[in-house]
Amino acid sequence: MNWLIAEDEADIRNLVAMMCQVWGHNPMTYESGHKVWELLDQLDAGTYSGEMPEFALMDIRMPGRRGDELSKRMRTVEQLKNIPIVLMTAFVLSDEEMAHMKEEFGIDHVINKPLPDFDRLKVIIDKVIADKS
Repeated sequence: MNWLIAEDEADIRNLVAMMCQVWGHNPMTYESGHKVWELLDQLDAGTYSGEMPEFALMDIRMPGRRGDELSKRMRTVEQLKNIPIVLMTAFVLSDEEMAHMKEEFGIDHVINKPLPDFDRLKVIIDKVIADKS
């Protein structure tokens, strides 16, 4: 499975990409929301010919575009509109804010940073992917 991983902090991005590979998936890493937006532009224009993301794990607050903005746009791109999307945040969100993000931006789950241990993170992500299938 191809994982789109968007995270501006290199240490976290590299760690998540490494975990993705250990779990048997292919990481597609982006260091900013702007880079993901460019991918979405290419998909909309029909000029993208690379691997297609099948799952997205993105930071909420990144340079360029925020993860919630990217999620909302992904839901309008035919090739990505049904993929599972998980956002990561260092900020505590209320249940109301969480529900709003899911409804408004099409997000499937939000994980708080610091990220859970690898085993717990895998369980969370596997469940989100299974629930979306």
